[in-house]
Amino acid sequence: MNPTSTPPAGAFRHVPDAVIHLNALKPDEAIVWAGQLDDATLAGVLESPELRRGPAIAQAVVEAGRTGILQAVAGDRLADLLAQLPQRERDAALSLLSPATQASLARLMTYPEGTAGSIMTTEFVEIPEHWSVAQALAHIRQTGQQHETVYALYVVDGQRRLRFVLSLRQLVCADPEQPLVELWNGSVPITTHAQASREEVARLIRLYDFLALPVVDDARRVIGIVTVDDVIDALMDEAQEDMNRFGGGERMGAPYLEVGFFDMLRKRGGWLAMLFVGEMLTASAMQHFEVELEKAVVLAMFIPLIMSSGGNSGSQATSLLIRGLALGEVRLRDWWRVLLRELPTSALLGAGLGAIGFARILLWQRLGLYDYGEHYLLIAFTIWASLVGIVCFGSSIGSMLPFVLQRLGLDPASASAPLVATLVDVLGLVIYFSVAAAVLGGTLL
Repeated sequence: MNPTSTPPAGAFRHVPDAVIHLNALKPDEAIVWAGQLDDATLAGVLESPELRRGPAIAQAVVEAGRTGILQAVAGDRLADLLAQLPQRERDAALSLLSPATQASLARLMTYPEGTAGSIMTTEFVEIPEHWSVAQALAHIRQTGQQHETVYALYVVDGQRRLRFVLSLRQLVCADPEQPLVELWNGSVPITTHAQASREEVARLIRLYDFLALPVVDDARRVIGIVTVDDVIDALMDEAQEDMNRFGGGERMGAPYLEVGFFDMLRKRGGWLAMLFVGEMLTASAMQHFEVELEKAVVLAMFIPLIMSSGGNSGSQATSLLIRGLALGEVRLRDWWRVLLRELPTSALLGAGLGAIGFARILLWQRLGLYDYGEHYLLIAFTIWASLVGIVCFGSSIGSMLPFVLQRLGLDPASASAPLVATLVDVLGLVIYFSVAAAVLGGTLL
């Protein structure tokens, strides 16, 4: 489809289809193609979190003076788009909007990234407690198009403090003349504050099965709501960022094929350099045990096996604990319970892996596939004991590192699998050769 010649209006029945088409276009083509959309469709496109060209298209809308589109975009999404524009274009966009909308957007853009305030919308239904059901329904009919959702209604007192929350279902099923307070079951509304983390918001929405969660100030006045779709979008973005970090890199911030060459080098090179410096300590450890290696070259055969087992166990523990911390299943104060749980678990896992290694040496020796010498049983026992120690150490490091990072105020996802593996490689060699010196001392060593 040629974006400059084919009229886009009516080309796609659904906004997501138009978004997919826009994402496949080059930036300049996407701006031209989007400019041909009618106001309602383009507003829907800009509201989509999947749109990759959002800021550029929004800037084009501002330059074209299409105020109706900006007014139609949900406040939280518009704030995200404008925050990515240069200050001059942002000011130009705000100048097209009403003073009330400007104030609302300015407030939304002040909240730190990753907080409830940064993903909330100020478009919600607020009604006074002295109204009847009929008055509330009439208000929804008149203003419903101005709100992001009408499934929950926030009932306030004379000082606009939140008293209780009603669902649209309750209103529809109630007697029109019935006062709203008679529909209240007396429960205190579940709320959050603007500085709460989006993980906490997600936990509350998941726990109470909400479609939207009210955000209140210190006086319990509703300043916005966080809808479930906004939480999903935010958590998907964070999951992508965590996956990049867990893999030993930084968030790319763009599709893989659109990341610039030097950006790719910068975002990956830092981690790789840090890990390389860490692995240099492994070489130092091997130099320290150079004499032992010369006396028992057979020990070098099992270094990759030993190291990979420790790194794998540490990565397993790290991924489990990062997930547990993110979901609130484990808290910072639970570190000692986690350690007490990991130690016996990893000891048995290490013993099982060691038994496999022990059996492998015995089998190869008996079948004549390889001659480990007259002390092959001691070598087999060395492998078994080393695996127990290294798997225990790897699991302990992997499970404690996320706690340490969170205690320091850092993202636990920074405890990437390569980082854990590097730590285990260095100290795992020390464990391996220490066990070998204790078991093989006087024989091979």
